[in-house]
Amino acid sequence: MAGTTTDLERQLAELLEQERFEPPETFKANALITDLSVHEAAAKDPVGWWNEQARALHWFSEPQRALNDENPPFYKWFEGGTTNASYNCLDRHVEAGLGDRVAFKWRGEEGETRDITYAWLLEQTQRAANALKDHGVGAGDVVGIFLPMIPEVVVAMLACSRIGAPHNVVFGGFSAESVKERMEFSEAKALITVDGARRKGKTAPVKQTVDDVGMPVATTFVVRHTGIDCPMGDGDVFWDEALAAADASCPPAELDAEHPLFILYSSGSTAKPKGILHSTGGYLTHVAWTHKHVFDLKPESDVYWCSADVGWITGHSYIVYGPLLNAATSVMYEGAPDYPHKGIWWELCEKTDATIFYTAPTAIRACIKWGVEHVEKADLSKLRLLGSVGEPINPKAWLWYWKIVGGGNCPVVDTWWQTETGGIMITTLPGAQAMKPGIAGTPLPGVAAAVVDEEGEEVSRGTQGLLSLSQPWPGMLRTLYGDDDRYISTYWEKWGPEQYLVGDASKQDDEGYISVIGRVDDVLNVSGHRMSTAEIESAIVSHGKVAEAAVIGATDEDTGQSVAAFVTLEGDLEGTDELVTEIREHVAVRIGKLARPKRIIWAADLPKTRSGKIMRRLLRDIGEGRELGDVTTLRDPGVVKDLETQFGSEED
Repeated sequence: MAGTTTDLERQLAELLEQERFEPPETFKANALITDLSVHEAAAKDPVGWWNEQARALHWFSEPQRALNDENPPFYKWFEGGTTNASYNCLDRHVEAGLGDRVAFKWRGEEGETRDITYAWLLEQTQRAANALKDHGVGAGDVVGIFLPMIPEVVVAMLACSRIGAPHNVVFGGFSAESVKERMEFSEAKALITVDGARRKGKTAPVKQTVDDVGMPVATTFVVRHTGIDCPMGDGDVFWDEALAAADASCPPAELDAEHPLFILYSSGSTAKPKGILHSTGGYLTHVAWTHKHVFDLKPESDVYWCSADVGWITGHSYIVYGPLLNAATSVMYEGAPDYPHKGIWWELCEKTDATIFYTAPTAIRACIKWGVEHVEKADLSKLRLLGSVGEPINPKAWLWYWKIVGGGNCPVVDTWWQTETGGIMITTLPGAQAMKPGIAGTPLPGVAAAVVDEEGEEVSRGTQGLLSLSQPWPGMLRTLYGDDDRYISTYWEKWGPEQYLVGDASKQDDEGYISVIGRVDDVLNVSGHRMSTAEIESAIVSHGKVAEAAVIGATDEDTGQSVAAFVTLEGDLEGTDELVTEIREHVAVRIGKLARPKRIIWAADLPKTRSGKIMRRLLRDIGEGRELGDVTTLRDPGVVKDLETQFGSEED
């Protein structure tokens, strides 16, 4: 147990002075990788090394060429090879006698339980693939998927991959207008959706909502999940009825390694979302290796839980494809992290015997705010590895996660990657490398990352620069769907077709560990000094009474920009003038006086997307008194109104 809040604050403050944490000897003794020889082997021949890793997949026809780099940046991997994602995730495991192994321990929001076996997934996937074909969907046709966190979403994705129909999954928290836009951009032929979706005890009528805006697809399949009434018109068919009517056998299509597996739309700097296109053979190779080795997976004994949503790339790679490729048993939870209570995640870890847990820093900070008592009620002794994903994790959150959730016994893999990279690129291998709180780690084997200046030249160690990827990797995006020109201009124009622009500021220390500081547009210029908002936020959050912070630059007559910080305190603490002074001086000590916030605005909550990311753009709008931009993706639009009122009153 952590003891009192004051004891915990003191312990974390002491730990903040510790720069590195070695993997526990008991963990290292049984780890899949225990030294850096794999990095060294991959560095000698990256393409050959990746070619070896591709052998972990089943190929109907073996690849004849590992990498075709004749037309950069349009790289091709494993040419001549034919494979199938669905077969690799399901058939081969069932054929090996693992049909009764549980693929997903599904837990519903109201306490329902379903154990989904590999045999059930295979049977359902074959029927679903035939149902798609029965309604005119073939290889190359895009299928939209708009489903909550239920087993049918996995069936839908694998059914598409079985017949070579690229899937376009839309996060279940998005608006119907966002779904329609993505269906139009991808020219989807069918949509798989649901009668209703549950969230914190309420049911939203999803099918009715998508009908209200109109979907540009020929067929809409409707999964019956909540039992609410929903309209059914021409071109609509219930999922269970379509599967019941379909043939039970559907041989997997033998697809070229470069056949498109899926499109996933992410927000761009313009109004038009970017349709990131991933292929089959290279992507599967990348996620299979990284899932197995970054999480030190032992599929016979581990129970793995990634708390992300399938609608994001983390869900694609590390809920569906990576775990299923490795015959893992995973946890899938339908609900929110604070429903029906704030300890539900930890209760589920105990009840499902979870051994590996992978979540986002935003969620960890929320748990910090809710208090350690919610964690301490559960028996987490079976956890042996923790992971972080989605954004840089500040040292205080890392330490809280490591100490309170992991009991100081679980390595924490802080993973950096993007929708575009397909899989994890930078982290520590948990049995081979020390961890440094707030610093992601080194490039994984077969990955070449560098910190460079504006001209693309490497900067000296310890100097902040721009993160770049300097050689192709199998899981990389192949283009932006229907827009090759934008693909080139977004990622390759700055330094040429052989050096990928990540868009993140970063540093590399003397041991080669890379810290990702934040997006390059999240930089303040105070009196000519460029400072990362993420770095200042991390310093503020390291104060014992702070749960979360978001920093923006405010126009300042004297310094060009000044630091304004929106700060959420832990528990029921209230902001005071004394605490303002404390936090300002705390930042001065950790970074320097120039980084001290000129203004601190107390915030009960911060504006976040439904996936939990802070929308700093809206905070900048508030700070500059501008009309707010699009707020449709906010989890709670009321938060912005409260902050506008508070910000305005403080200025008066």
